[in-house]
Amino acid sequence: MASQIQKLLTTNQDLLLMQKGTMMRKVRTKSWKKLRYFRLQDDGMTVWHGRHLESISKPTFSISDVERIRKGQDSELLRYLVEEFPLEQGFTIVFNGRRPNLDLVANSVEEAQTWMRGLQLLVDLVARMNYQEQLDQMLREWFQQADRNQDSRMSFREAQRLLLLMNVEMDEEYAFSLFQEADVSQSNTLDSEEFVQFYKALTKRTEIEELFENFSSDKQKLTLLEFVDFLREEQKESDHSSDLALKLIDRYEPSENGRLLRVLSKDGFLSYLCSADGNIFNPDCLPIYQDMTQPLSHYYINSSHNTYLLGDQFCGQSSVEGYIRALKRGCRCVEVDTWDGPDGEPVVYHGRTLTSRILFKDVLATLAQYAFQSSDYPLILSLDNHCTWEQQKTMAHHLIAILGEQLLSTTLEEQLIDIMPSPEQLRGKILVKGKKLRTIEVVESDKEEEELEKDEGSDLDPASAELDMQSQPESQEQASGNKSKNKKKVMKCPMSCLLICAHVLAQAPNSIPESILLPKKFLLQSSTTILCPDLSALVVYLRTAPFCSFTHSKENYHIYDISSFSESKAKNLIREAGNEFVQHNARQLCRVYPSGLRTDSSNYNPQEHWNVGCQMVAMNMQTAGSAMDICDGLFRQNGGSGYVLKPEFLRDTQSSFNPMKPVSLYKAQILVVQVISGQRLPKVDKTKETTVVDPLVRVELYGVPEDTKQQETSYVENNGINPYWGETFYFQIQVPELAMLRFVVKDYSRTSRNNFIGQYTLPWTCMKHGETNLRLLANIPTVAPFLIQFFCLFLGYRHVSLLSKDGTSLHPASIFVYTCMQEDLDMDEP
Repeated sequence: MASQIQKLLTTNQDLLLMQKGTMMRKVRTKSWKKLRYFRLQDDGMTVWHGRHLESISKPTFSISDVERIRKGQDSELLRYLVEEFPLEQGFTIVFNGRRPNLDLVANSVEEAQTWMRGLQLLVDLVARMNYQEQLDQMLREWFQQADRNQDSRMSFREAQRLLLLMNVEMDEEYAFSLFQEADVSQSNTLDSEEFVQFYKALTKRTEIEELFENFSSDKQKLTLLEFVDFLREEQKESDHSSDLALKLIDRYEPSENGRLLRVLSKDGFLSYLCSADGNIFNPDCLPIYQDMTQPLSHYYINSSHNTYLLGDQFCGQSSVEGYIRALKRGCRCVEVDTWDGPDGEPVVYHGRTLTSRILFKDVLATLAQYAFQSSDYPLILSLDNHCTWEQQKTMAHHLIAILGEQLLSTTLEEQLIDIMPSPEQLRGKILVKGKKLRTIEVVESDKEEEELEKDEGSDLDPASAELDMQSQPESQEQASGNKSKNKKKVMKCPMSCLLICAHVLAQAPNSIPESILLPKKFLLQSSTTILCPDLSALVVYLRTAPFCSFTHSKENYHIYDISSFSESKAKNLIREAGNEFVQHNARQLCRVYPSGLRTDSSNYNPQEHWNVGCQMVAMNMQTAGSAMDICDGLFRQNGGSGYVLKPEFLRDTQSSFNPMKPVSLYKAQILVVQVISGQRLPKVDKTKETTVVDPLVRVELYGVPEDTKQQETSYVENNGINPYWGETFYFQIQVPELAMLRFVVKDYSRTSRNNFIGQYTLPWTCMKHGETNLRLLANIPTVAPFLIQFFCLFLGYRHVSLLSKDGTSLHPASIFVYTCMQEDLDMDEP
């Protein structure tokens, strides 16, 4: 594939024009629009730009950083400038992660089309590269960087500079010996093929060779039976290991003769361990593998807070791009704060702040386009409505007109009233979560309808309505959970005024007569007091309800009522009534949102709220960090659908589980993690060629409070290309079903905080680890004292592919580990 790119650079007309360069307008804001000269470099992987053709250019982006190319018509910024620039001449480069988009305007439609086609072609080619092709491309880029005089040869001086670029500081004498070994032409320089041998010598994996030779009788290859032994003993691939071995040999053995003889060479063995099959994340957990037919309340739901914001909560930019990015990450619950806007059009922004404003209808148009691109399971639109009656009617109109068939506006046929629908039943649907004037009316039969009418006063008259008089929006602190003096009342109309209320609610507020029983001043005390029936009718299964206490919710609320909690309120409830919280979340949905004090859009740890089964733990997705790593780690499984089935003990309304006092039916488990080595770690500061990282690895475990802990290796000095640690850690786990494991690689600093290099986070349930039951061996007195030492021979060897702060791949950066689980035998660690 890499060679295919090189071929296209000389034959494809679009790429040829891009290599010559084009003057285009770079657009950052409505007022910042400047001409810049853009040019595709000869490697076909980098675009540079400068003020003009002869100016000193600087790298703008790598093709591997690009996710997709958008037309000008799809750019929020370029649409604002449509009177200044034709949309057909513009296009947007969308990057992976949280990097801002790059909007460009060409001088003609033809130039724009050339760059759009050429860039998309390269992006698609890079996306299809396999491991070896990616490695070949990386080596080609390094060779070109090191070859300063462009003579297609590399001198030793250039090789020394390359070592620093590759993030390793090496003894000069040793480096020169490797250089001479690779210089088979004895020209004191290396050509591209000799450089590949030089690179292999630099990155030699002695730990892999030792592992290979432990199973190879001739130290040169693994026969089929030897490879089967490795898969069974070390990788714990006990099921159909013979068939699996054949598949892996066919997949990773580079030699055609080796594949015919059914043997695996050292290169093939290394390719297997570096592949998805040798990754710590179990590939069986990547597609949809969980039961998606259970009620919504039985799932963790990937959720966003103030989704429209790209920055902080006080003066950050509001943009539909926030929704696009959240949906791309698998988010299935987005938040929309609506306020009255000019010209009768509702706007979305963080109320009473300096954040910018976007149109509600633009948000809906974005949701209609992107809602189901990453996942076709239901999307929840969490509506925080602050609009007046007239603009609520406009909101309802836009919801129906723009979302169309995607909007769930009625209950599902044949769906029981006392059971929430499942993600499977709601596929392709957008659900509105918000306040509602009355309960859902679903009738299975005439007889059941009569029984409902006897039991539920609100069903006696179809015009009856329940007025939610909660004046504070969802984004503010709710009333205290168990103190009656802080309880908020839910006002219900007396029977004598049902018809009056129904008549009032069918009118605009300014037409309400002064003589009615409920004073107009009381009814209009806040913008959320009176709901427009048109908007209320679109809230079907997710009616918001103020939280008073768990007992009150159990006795008064239906399964479709959902309460929201600030993070601090939820933490208090977890401490004071953890088991009640678990039972509440097994019965109905809840949403947790960040504290209002987090004006910087920082995040809280979602794990402690997942521990009690909170489904929608809303995150500030625009902010990278460990909290978002944990969130992304949980939802990486199950096809990235945004729905993850909760453990069984969090789905039982009679559950006795309390995360603050976990009682396991089984013995505690010991998670053994050995951090062995690292490979091709990136520089922390790429602008400083002479700096080399001093990497260390921290292994963090998250779960119930008793399981949450971390351990750290020592640092390796001046080596980012192949550092070796070989350190083993032991973690006792009480509730493995809730455990999340995070590997963090950092650059050690003596004078300041260690700098982040990369990380990877995954649920314990998705780890591909060796697992051995030691219960029988533990009963043998002569064997038990040596079990832990003996167990270290039975390990699952896996690579951990590192991700950046933004969650994008840092390929080929990784760390090599082994993991296993064993029962806690109440023995001292070795």
